[in-house]
Amino acid sequence: MSGYRFFKYQPPEDNRSAFERLLDIFMQLLSFTAGDVAEALDWLNQLDRKHGLTNNDYGMGDFIEDLKRNGYIQENPVNGQISLTPKSEQTIRRRALDEIFGKLKKSRQGNHQTNFSGLGDEQTPDRRQYQFGDSLDQIAMTDSMRNAQINHGIGSFMLTEDDLEVQENLYKTQTSTVLMIDISHSMILYGEDRITPAKKVAMALAELITTKYPKDTLDIIVFGNDAWQINIKDLPYLTVGPYHTNTVAGLELAMDLLRRRKANNKQIFMITDGKPTCLKIGARYYKNSWGLDRKIINRTLTLAAQCRKLKIPVTTFMIASDPYLQKFVRDFTQANQGKAFYSGLDQLGEFIFEDYERNRRKRVR
Repeated sequence: MSGYRFFKYQPPEDNRSAFERLLDIFMQLLSFTAGDVAEALDWLNQLDRKHGLTNNDYGMGDFIEDLKRNGYIQENPVNGQISLTPKSEQTIRRRALDEIFGKLKKSRQGNHQTNFSGLGDEQTPDRRQYQFGDSLDQIAMTDSMRNAQINHGIGSFMLTEDDLEVQENLYKTQTSTVLMIDISHSMILYGEDRITPAKKVAMALAELITTKYPKDTLDIIVFGNDAWQINIKDLPYLTVGPYHTNTVAGLELAMDLLRRRKANNKQIFMITDGKPTCLKIGARYYKNSWGLDRKIINRTLTLAAQCRKLKIPVTTFMIASDPYLQKFVRDFTQANQGKAFYSGLDQLGEFIFEDYERNRRKRVR
C-alpha cells in the first residue's frame, strides 16, 4: 500500500555552548531595545522563566559575567550602568549581515568589475596593439621586444610604435551609496515595528560594504522633521522619534554628501513607510499629516528630478502597502527615473541587497 510514513521530528543537535546559545538571543534582543543592555537582559530573563533557557549548571548570572569577560558589555565603575562595547556593535552588524544576506566571505578588496577594458587595476591575459594615450605602465615589454625581433630582425634591431603591445586591464567601479532611513513616528504606529527591520538592513549593508567592498562608501541618514547623518556605530541605538516625515531634508543632505564623493556610481536608497508630511521653510516647519499636501509633494518631486540630472538614481523601499501612497511613489520614481519596491518587512533586506549588487555593476558615463 502506497502512502507516507511520518516520524517524530527530531530537531538538529545544537553543539554550541550555553553561552553561545544565549548570546545569539541576546544580540537579537539588542536590535529591538535599541542597544539598551538592561532592557535586553530583562527580556532575556523573562524568556528564561518562560522557556527554561538556563539550568543549574549555567545560570543567567554566569552569562552576564561571561559577557563582561569576553568584552561584549562594560560596566561604569561610578554609577554601575552597563553599556555595549565596540565589539558588541560589530557583532550585531555581522549577525545582521549573516541573517539577511547570508554568510559572505571577506574578500581581499572591493571587486566591482565591469565589461569595459582600459586603464584599471585588474590585469587580464589579453593583449592589443598600442594606441595613442595608453599608459607606459600598460606596455607588455616582453611581447613588444619579441614583435620587434620578428618585424625587423636581430641584426638591425629597432622598436617602433607598431611593435608595441598593451596588456588589457579591467575597470573596477566604485560605488557611493547614501541610505536614508525614515524615523518618523509612523514607523512604530499600528502595532507594527518597522524601524527594527530597517535598522537591521542598514547594519547588514554597512557590514557588507566595509568587509566585501571596502573601496565603496556608505553614508547613513535618518530623517524626521529634519535630517542628519549618523555613524555606523550608532545604528544599534537608532530609535523612532515624535517626528513628521521631511523627505526633502533627507534628499538635500543625501545630494550634498554625494557631491563630495568622487565615485562615478552614486545612488540613494530610501526606506520609508509613508508620505512626506513636513517641510522646513526658513526657521518654520510646514506640516500636514492629513493627505498628500501639494506644497510638500511638489518640492519633493523637484528634488527627485534634480537627482536625475545629477545621475543619482533613487530607489524607494516602501514598507507599507497603503494604496493611496502608490501614486506618489510612482510620480516620484518617474521624476527621478529610479526604482521603487513595495516591500514587506521580511523582504526588505533581500530587495536592497539585490539592487545594490545590480547597481554597482553599472558604469555611469
